[in-house]
Amino acid sequence: MTAPERIQRHLSNPRLSRRTLLGASAGGVLLGGLALPTAAFAAPAPRCYTRTEWSARPPKSPTQVIGKPDHIVIHHTASANVTDYSLAAAYKVQHWIQDLHMDTNGWIDIGNQLTISRGGFLMEGRSQSLPAINNGQNVLGAQTANNNSHTIGIEHEGIYVSEDVPVALFDMSALTCAWLCTKYGLDPHTAIVGHRDYNTTQCPGDVFYARLPELRDRVAAIMLG
Repeated sequence: MTAPERIQRHLSNPRLSRRTLLGASAGGVLLGGLALPTAAFAAPAPRCYTRTEWSARPPKSPTQVIGKPDHIVIHHTASANVTDYSLAAAYKVQHWIQDLHMDTNGWIDIGNQLTISRGGFLMEGRSQSLPAINNGQNVLGAQTANNNSHTIGIEHEGIYVSEDVPVALFDMSALTCAWLCTKYGLDPHTAIVGHRDYNTTQCPGDVFYARLPELRDRVAAIMLG
């Protein structure tokens, strides 16, 4: 069933009255221009490995907690497309990202709020990201130049200029984005964007970028159950 078909199915549900739909704009999720109540279409939180679990370095200075974002930015790490899909490999790439961002870029911490490994493991990025998300907030990152104040970024391990995205990574990206859209009351068809939509970059790679419409539809389908 396609995402539009799922939306139509829910609209035909007699339990969703016109009054319910019209009142859903407050605290609801917009899908395809329609306001649907968050409580009825809540995507669960995927397993996210915390900074403690992957042994993150402490930030150089405290992280700033800010209001909820209006866009989810899809990134790739532009690192090697490794074939080690283990949790240990996921931790390794997360350390590499943090070291790059702190020691080379000079940032206070890892720049992105979340990372997904090629094996499909979701990990907390910048300090306090997971508690902020769970509270419907965000932390100020350093992942999308000049647009960090209103975006949340997901790093995806690998480089997708010519190679396709691993199934496990794409599946976890869809689950993660559905969770974020639920938490923040966002419509995936307008909220999910690529890094190149904001900055001059190849990120997240031509292949991954071309699959963003598919990702948005997958997220909408997950949110509609």
